[in-house]
Amino acid sequence: MPGLLDNTRKMKDTKRKVEQTVEEKSKKQKLGNKKQELTESFNAKQTLSKSEKSTPGPEPAAAEKLTADEYRKQHDITIKSYGHGSPPVYQTFEEAPFPAPLKSALLAAGFAAPSPIQAQSWPLALTGRDILATAKTGSGKTCGYLLPSIANYMSANAGKPVNLRPSMKGSPSILVMSPTRELAMQIHQQATTFAKAAGLRSVAVYGGAPKGPQIRDLKMGAQIVIATPGRLNDLLVFECQDGSVVMNLDNTNVLVLDEADRMCDMGFEEDIKKIVAQMPATKQTLFFTATWPKAVARVAASILRNPIQISIGSCDELRANKDIKQTVQVTGQSSKRDLLMAMIKKEITPESRCIIFCNKKYICDELENSIWEAGYNVAAIHGDKTQADREWAIAEIRAGRMPLLVATDVAARGLDIKGMDRVINFDFPMNTEDYVHRIGRTGRAGASGTAHTFFTAADAKHAKELVKIMKEAKQVVPSELESMMSSCGGYGASRGNRGQGGGNKWRGGGRGGGANSWGKKW
Repeated sequence: MPGLLDNTRKMKDTKRKVEQTVEEKSKKQKLGNKKQELTESFNAKQTLSKSEKSTPGPEPAAAEKLTADEYRKQHDITIKSYGHGSPPVYQTFEEAPFPAPLKSALLAAGFAAPSPIQAQSWPLALTGRDILATAKTGSGKTCGYLLPSIANYMSANAGKPVNLRPSMKGSPSILVMSPTRELAMQIHQQATTFAKAAGLRSVAVYGGAPKGPQIRDLKMGAQIVIATPGRLNDLLVFECQDGSVVMNLDNTNVLVLDEADRMCDMGFEEDIKKIVAQMPATKQTLFFTATWPKAVARVAASILRNPIQISIGSCDELRANKDIKQTVQVTGQSSKRDLLMAMIKKEITPESRCIIFCNKKYICDELENSIWEAGYNVAAIHGDKTQADREWAIAEIRAGRMPLLVATDVAARGLDIKGMDRVINFDFPMNTEDYVHRIGRTGRAGASGTAHTFFTAADAKHAKELVKIMKEAKQVVPSELESMMSSCGGYGASRGNRGQGGGNKWRGGGRGGGANSWGKKW
């Protein structure tokens, strides 16, 4: 009898396991089908959106051409230290005397006309003079310096073989420095487009990635190098096993500093000076900045030679882009997360592109997990993420496969994502300068955008400057924010602000390997 009972139990156990296996397979199949449905729905909406956006409309009537002075007045452009006469502007791409391959690549990009900074910087940079340009973020500065630099190189080397001599393979002719690896990668993408058209080569070197592949790229030779200051300084002193140096700046004829104010803000002032000291004194320097703090003025004075100064708008005060609609919601620290989720549910669509800014890396991770668990495609980028994870997340939102990106200031500095229509400040930044840079991720290249900010009692010390920025940009200032200006002395860090709200129900379980583009709300 015991043997029979044992056999009966074994048979029941086996039957139960088979039933569980069948049930699990059924659940997995249903989940797979659901994921497939969601993916197809997302792709269908994306296709419809692109179809609607690509429908051709009537071509705009040709605008009456202005004189150079009229153009500058219309676009609030100021020129200093030019010399005698009135400098030209290129109001159309056809006016720019770029070589045919460059002009073809430029027209293929699909832009309607040069932006104000391009229209004014191109003719001045082509003269070989140093340029000091102050313009808001998203104004087209990258093409403003890349195209004349490449055009001047092509003119100086016309008729010469394209292949680099061995002595020049580690010494670029054009060096572009940027504050962050993300911005360096973006510049490199644009530089590669125009470099290929000109038969040239561009290489990007930045921290957070292995040096090996970057060293190999440099040894192959490149006329253009895009670099962050820290990694560039490392490579300039790096020696190979045979004793040879990886890189030198003996043949660098053009130096570009992009977002110079951010480089100074991040502490790269001394690195910049070390790098500049290794270049020929006859080089041309193109210095681009969005703001004009003392540190930037100090660096500019030390490296520029009698520069032509170009200002788009006023550089004396911190100003926000007027194409961006700013809204501020005064609330308690503990309410921000529920308000954020409600906003996402109401206003974010599959076609959206939105950056959510946080001040802490772990808050980024918590929000990423919570938004994901609520059913939305999202990823986070910050200093603790690997370079591969950051590149993947940026590529996903840039391609329109993911509408939401949660980021810290450092990770998102310099990001230029076409179609970025919204910025949300979950945490107010440490200063209003960073506020202006954050909201400048939207409303770029003449497009409109929206920036929403959650503002708590702990942020009251910034109320006066924020109100000033909003009023200057002709934005509606909420009465609660106005009242904070006169009573900010009575506001301290709220209880919910301590520790930035960590360790609560919003901490998700994670996804074990990063975000994914399928199986979510869209």
